[in-house]
Parts: sequence; C-alpha cells; structure tokens
Amino acid sequence: MAEQKRQTLVDGLRAVELQYRCIREISSGAASFYQSQTRLNSPGLGVIMPDSFRDIAEITTQCISLFDLEFLQLLEAYNKFVDREISFKWLSVYVPAKYLADKKSERNILEYCDKFKVPTNRVCFELAAKVLTDSDNDITGMIKRLRNRGFHFMLSGFGGDNCPLMRLSSFEVDHVMLSAEVMQYVGLNDRADSAVKSIIDFVNGLGAEPIADAVVNAVQAERLHESGCNYCAGSLAGRYIAERYMRRKDDND
Repeated sequence: MAEQKRQTLVDGLRAVELQYRCIREISSGAASFYQSQTRLNSPGLGVIMPDSFRDIAEITTQCISLFDLEFLQLLEAYNKFVDREISFKWLSVYVPAKYLADKKSERNILEYCDKFKVPTNRVCFELAAKVLTDSDNDITGMIKRLRNRGFHFMLSGFGGDNCPLMRLSSFEVDHVMLSAEVMQYVGLNDRADSAVKSIIDFVNGLGAEPIADAVVNAVQAERLHESGCNYCAGSLAGRYIAERYMRRKDDND
C-alpha cells in the first residue's frame, strides 16, 4: 500500500514506532485499554520521545503527515492484537488539534478504518491538555462528529499546573487521564486527598471516565478507587512495550 511505503527503517526499526501500555481496571486488575506512545528512531539522535518532537511538529503541517503514519500503524496493530487474542476495549493514538481542524479528517479517518477493517469503537484518539486553551470551534465540532461515528476520545494531562479545568466542559470526551502531577497529592494528607477527589468528581460529573496516570502501587490505586476513579496507568499497570512483544498474559507467563 502507498501509505505503508512511506514507512522507512532505521537500523531495522520503523522510523516512526508506536509502543503500547496497558490501562487497567483498578477493582479487577483486568486490562481494559491500551494507550500508545510514539517514538522516532533517528540514525543520528537515536530514540526521540514525544516531549522532544510534538510541539515542534505541531508548529508546522509536519504533525499531519506524522499522524497519518501513526494512525496507520495503530490500525495494523489492532489486527495483530486481535489475531493474538489480546483482550482490550480500544487502542489509543495521539491526534494533533491541527488535524482535527481539517474538514477532510473525518473522511480520511473513516477510509483508513474501512481499509484495515477496524471498527470505529475500537479506536480512541488522545488529546493533549493544551487543546483546552484552543477556542477553535472546528475542533470541538469534529470531536462530536467522530464520537457519533463510534470513536472514543481521551484527554490526557488533566489537572496539572496551568490546566484550565473549566474548559473541559466544552470538550465532549469519553475519558480523562489525570496528570502525573496529581499523583503527588494522593495520600499526602487529608486536604490533598480531598483535592484529588474533587478533580475526579469533576470529571465524573461531566460524564467522562477518569484514568489515573503514574500509579506505582496498590495503596495509591485503592485510594483512587475509593475516590471514584476506576482505571489506572503507570508502572503498577505496565510499561510501554513495542507491538512485536505484545502477547496475551498467559502467553507471556
């Protein structure tokens, strides 16, 4: 396929490579979702992480072509996960706001899903918290249209420093991943726990499912669950690994 030919290799690895980590249901420990993270493999710089290239790519239209490669790779991974009988509700991929502002994005996304025979309700688009400062109505409108098509949306990095909480009410998302900064307050003292619970209640009140990030132990997970957060990610749930190493838990065992 023409899209796949655009993928180049660096030392035997894809130049653009998605890795995946599990998001678990706290009460059962079961794998519910898989969140992807993109790494760029550069011959001169080695592995480049998202913090080092996202903002630069989104200044130009480079983020559009990058998303195309990421989305195609996610759809390929979906079929491999299914073939390996890995249990999950959806796989996520980061989507830049600039892509959603393009009126052609809905058609392109649907065509890709149809080509790879991936149901729309098995795909979740991840938005960065910085989208909350964007007043572009085209973006919120596109989110609504894609959700009507069955796609999920997850806002990540919510509740951190300089995050405009009230702006979340303008974005109809299915899941909200709390910033790793929030975890610094879990179990710190009663006031801190109350503040964390308030953020979780706020997310739940808007009809979204909160997901705690950077959870490292069962004590934190239990406190979060008691506060109304049903899902967690972080070292307790599992680290990011390449798709080629993904297997069912019993296969890994």
